[in-house]
Amino acid sequence: MLSEIAGGVLTLTFNRPERLNAWTDALGTRYFDLLTQAEADPAVRVIVVTGAGRGFCAGADFETLTALQEGTLTGSTETRATTFPTTIGKPIIAAVNGACAGLGMVHALLCDLVFTAAEAKWTTAFSRRGLIAEYGLAWVLPKLIGQGRALDLLLSGRTFTGEEAAGLGLALRAVPGSSLTEVAGAYARDLAAHSSPTSMAVIKRQVWGDWELSLDSSRTNAERLMAASFGRADFAEGVASFLQKRPPEFPPFTG
Repeated sequence: MLSEIAGGVLTLTFNRPERLNAWTDALGTRYFDLLTQAEADPAVRVIVVTGAGRGFCAGADFETLTALQEGTLTGSTETRATTFPTTIGKPIIAAVNGACAGLGMVHALLCDLVFTAAEAKWTTAFSRRGLIAEYGLAWVLPKLIGQGRALDLLLSGRTFTGEEAAGLGLALRAVPGSSLTEVAGAYARDLAAHSSPTSMAVIKRQVWGDWELSLDSSRTNAERLMAASFGRADFAEGVASFLQKRPPEFPPFTG
């Protein structure tokens, strides 16, 4: 993977363009390691994930799938769950620049926000490979787009465009591929400049965690978190910067 930071935004790039950035254990371990480092780096406020070349991630590498089929795949040493990105306290934005299939689609939707090239090709693919909805996608998809639409994508395994992905609610915006990097980057830089890193970390934890709570439990949890936020320096700075009409100077969040 490639890693570059500017203006509080860390850009991570899947870098196997000759294979449309197909997923391997080594790629996954490197990705998770870089997310762990970003969590502890005060210079990082927002993370953008994209792919090199024509693909975001075309799913599991076929050499891996073949080894699985033949029973020759050696065990992975990676102990972190596929859903690990949801535990990172900093916002993760997927910039889907091209092919986004199977496990690649899982990892796009495990980011907190998604921007996509309008012409990018998306597919769950699993049913057309004799597989099932992997790594929590059967949990995530219905919550994002409803049961019927989720079942359509999972049962058919059909290919659809980034424009349709945005229309379904899988992506925040679909834009021409030529402007994707700038649009996603500008959004990330705005978060880095104007939003409290601690507030973003708490909100992310609320949104991912509250899916499993009742409304009353979510409200009770929010009351507790709000009381804690009143005592933070971020609250005083947020009010002061607003009243003084200046950019905020929020302290970093480091996990």
